[in-house]
Amino acid sequence: MYDVVPYNQVENVELDEMWSFVQSKKNQRWLWLAVNHDDGEIIAYAFGKRQDEVFLEFQKLLEPLGISMFYTDGWSSYDFILDENHAVGKQNTQIIERTNLTLRTRVKRLTRKTICFSKSVIMHDIVIGLAINILAFEWFLHNT
Repeated sequence: MYDVVPYNQVENVELDEMWSFVQSKKNQRWLWLAVNHDDGEIIAYAFGKRQDEVFLEFQKLLEPLGISMFYTDGWSSYDFILDENHAVGKQNTQIIERTNLTLRTRVKRLTRKTICFSKSVIMHDIVIGLAINILAFEWFLHNT
């Protein structure tokens, strides 16, 4: 039996972004992740550039969850989070960094030096999104 935490009970979230590319390293594509700080579950992700506009759209995606505290690195886009709801530093982002490492290990398109890359943005997002969904909902595959 599984106990699913309702979305409105997510209090603490770690945010991070991860670099990859499509066709060539000049065509950068960023994966934005949100992980529940308390249990390590991926709660949201988005693809786009490493720009403030993309983060603001990602932040809108997280608004209905009622998050009270965000933990991030020092990237300037995170300055849009109110100071009283935001803690910057590596001591509180260890879970999301571990998630990033797991994704880099399982999805070669996310490794820094690779010969495996996507030729289209659509396939890039589908492959990585599918890997995240399998990782996040792995219990479903093993218990059906």
